[in-house]
Amino acid sequence: MTKNRILICTFLALSSGFFGAYTTGQITVMLHNQKCQNQYWGLKVICNTGATLGGMWQGSTTGLWTGTVLGAFIGGLVTRETQN
Repeated sequence: MTKNRILICTFLALSSGFFGAYTTGQITVMLHNQKCQNQYWGLKVICNTGATLGGMWQGSTTGLWTGTVLGAFIGGLVTRETQN
């Protein structure tokens, strides 16, 4: 049972970490790109490029850590053994 528990916890932690990285990265990019809306076309392209790179980096790392920690916690709760 211990091997299965470790595998389940690891799978839940990694999958929720990757999901959190993707979704948080997308949300952060959208928020960063809103700052570029009032620029002229040439500056808007440069601003959007910088905002996309910075937003993906910031959002992905935050989402990865948060999702992994929460996934591991939930995986531990789901697979815990009750004592009778």
